[in-house]
Amino acid sequence: MKLSEPLVKKLSQQYAPSTMVDMEFKGYDLSFKTDEAGNPILLFIGKRTDNGNVRGERYARTLKYDREGNRIKDHWELKGKAT
Repeated sequence: MKLSEPLVKKLSQQYAPSTMVDMEFKGYDLSFKTDEAGNPILLFIGKRTDNGNVRGERYARTLKYDREGNRIKDHWELKGKAT
């Protein structure tokens, strides 16, 4: 499953640094981990189980910056199933 443009836009926002954030988006349950700057870097998308985990797919984000701190690379990569 490819990430939709509205979801990528939602994930490009800043959140609390170094935390796990849970939310719902268009019928899917989301959990994502943020880095020390508050950028989402690890995403679990699917349906939440009774114990709070998300069953579905796992994505990892690649963020690269140049020496001036400008973002030069930003993309999400499917890593496999999340159980």
